Amino acid sequence: MAGVSGCIKYSMFIFNFLFWLCGILILGGAIWIRVNKDGQEILNSGDFATSPYISVNILIAVGSTIMILGFLGCCGAIKESRCMLLLFFVGLLLILLLQVAAGVLGATFKSDSERILNETVSQNIKLLSGTGEEAQAFQKALKEFQEKFKCCGLVNGAADWGDNFQQNSVSCECPSSSDSSCVMYEGKHVYQQPCISFIKEIVAKHFLIVIGIAFGLVAIEVLGLVFSMVLYCQIGSK
Repeated sequence: MAGVSGCIKYSMFIFNFLFWLCGILILGGAIWIRVNKDGQEILNSGDFATSPYISVNILIAVGSTIMILGFLGCCGAIKESRCMLLLFFVGLLLILLLQVAAGVLGATFKSDSERILNETVSQNIKLLSGTGEEAQAFQKALKEFQEKFKCCGLVNGAADWGDNFQQNSVSCECPSSSDSSCVMYEGKHVYQQPCISFIKEIVAKHFLIVIGIAFGLVAIEVLGLVFSMVLYCQIGSK
């Protein structure tokens, strides 16, 4: 009866070690996207706050599970355990399906992202002229965003701040009155470009990262499925 191929066995071990590292990469990348503060406070203030992060949350679960599966695959290959290899195969197949689902969700949401983002931002414009606790928290987040990206307001520029403009104008003001990207508003030179364009860029960048990670590892995972099943069959034929 045929024995276990040493090449397949150690290739499986090396593959799973790299697979474990990929799990760390997916988990770390997804967590970074999830906790990144660039525009997150602004997006999280709307009713649609969780929508942009559905696929990210899936990838966090996927990354954690891949780390476990990588360890399981390494042990299964070295110990020649059919049980571990079968668990690895089934788990990896489920992970592959989840990644495809994450990619499809991301791609589907991307087509509607501009509409949903516009609705979210439009709902939050009123917070700029508000005085409540929620409004103040949102205003603080936007002021930090304005200083970083050199923009002012959400959709209509400085006018979005309403009666609160004068007391919150510092983050909107241009360093130079001769800057062509600035306009005069209520006696102050402020950035003309509203912040919504930068928020859209951040959301689009995050989607590209998520989709790239989800689909970039599909080929590697298919190889893992093939390796594990070949090794499983070889162990059974000993």
